[in-house]
Amino acid sequence: MSVHKEVKKVTTHILQEMKCDGEKISMLTAYDFSMARIYDDAGIDVILVGDSAANVMHGHETTLPITLNQIIDHASSVIRAVKRALVVVDIPFGFFQGNSKTALESAIRIMKESEAHAVKLEGGRQVKDSIERILSAGIPVMGHLGLTPQSIYQFGTYVVRAKEKEEAKILLEDAHILEDTGCFSVVLEKIPAKLANIVANEISIPIIGIGAGGGVDGQVLVSHDLLGITKEFSPRFLRRYLNLYEEIKDAVEAYIGDVKSEDFPNKNEQY
Repeated sequence: MSVHKEVKKVTTHILQEMKCDGEKISMLTAYDFSMARIYDDAGIDVILVGDSAANVMHGHETTLPITLNQIIDHASSVIRAVKRALVVVDIPFGFFQGNSKTALESAIRIMKESEAHAVKLEGGRQVKDSIERILSAGIPVMGHLGLTPQSIYQFGTYVVRAKEKEEAKILLEDAHILEDTGCFSVVLEKIPAKLANIVANEISIPIIGIGAGGGVDGQVLVSHDLLGITKEFSPRFLRRYLNLYEEIKDAVEAYIGDVKSEDFPNKNEQY
């Protein structure tokens, strides 16, 4: 169902309408102009300039090393490509935790310098003050609960979160806190599908899942995983729609062969 397919510009209000109308929300990560233009032209609803850029663009093991300047550079490139999608930008690790003033300054820099549409930050009750302060400046905030990659060293593992009753109770409470604080949406990462469905039914704002089952209001994937550019990462929730790693590798090998054999360029490919 694509009630909002013809919408010229996706906004937080449109996402809320989509939830109310039962239309699923599609969301992908993007970090550069060329890819963002393709996703937007395809009709993606939300583009996340994720701190996953630390992994897939910069080669880091975790999302922690990416800086505010780097995420702003990525977001600026994406914004220049996008006409329809809502662009949300992750606030990187260290730029919002424990200090709401720093959180506000970080969010303002993202919005001013990249011209993005919203920010996203990880955590529940512990970041409530930061969310409130960012919202006080009129900046929309998307929350993120469940597996929060910026806290990976605290968790010590990427296993499914909130499987135990107490952690599930806290997650549901945090979802209510994020809604009551004023977040326009919440991402739930790698939690049991049953719990995610409960959250989506109890919470009035759109719930976007990644490894959280089909009972939520939308889905998000890291584009490099969906396209098969990465090949080491294969969690259960990931569906690869292409195998670009091998296709690109084959194309480059063919090019190398043509150059070495002097087949490229031929007479029609020169002036």
